[in-house]
Amino acid sequence: MHGAGSAGATPRTDTRSRVQKVALELFAEQGYEKTSLREIAERLGVTKAALYYHFKSKEDIVHSFTDDYFAEFDALLDSAKDQPPGDQTRRAILERYVGLVLEGSAVFHFLEQNRASMEGMESGKDRFARFRDRLDTFVDLLAGPAAPMRDRVRATAAIMSVGATCIFFLQQVDDQEKLRAIVLEMATDLIG
Repeated sequence: MHGAGSAGATPRTDTRSRVQKVALELFAEQGYEKTSLREIAERLGVTKAALYYHFKSKEDIVHSFTDDYFAEFDALLDSAKDQPPGDQTRRAILERYVGLVLEGSAVFHFLEQNRASMEGMESGKDRFARFRDRLDTFVDLLAGPAAPMRDRVRATAAIMSVGATCIFFLQQVDDQEKLRAIVLEMATDLIG
């Protein structure tokens, strides 16, 4: 979920990523509502003005989580469109998606734990709408654009179950790779 850390990342991106990480830690410790920008700046060891350079509010930080996720999800969909259809491609797409969800699991957990606060935000209201268009594209890639309803439903179930299962079980397992393998197997079985 964090585009930072990739090769050629700028210091600004590194700082942005650090702010996201620290904010997520504080949100998990204290809750979203009880965390202030001042506390985030203090934990980072920067001034509030320096933090404002990257984020004007806590809501901006939350927006950045979802924006980063959607950017990575879009990159997955774009690269998948160039692949030949078939079982190998479907499995590779699902494997990359499982990795994306596991990488962002802390953010998903935070969003779930703070659902009331998130739904009050303007971005919270359109989060599913933003995902819906991408979901349709993803289903087309997994099932095929002209696939029968049964195959489209199975592909949708696979996609949705990846997210729900990873979020539910990640806090309960010691071996993330084992969870990844199980979730990938389940999703692959669902799409047949």
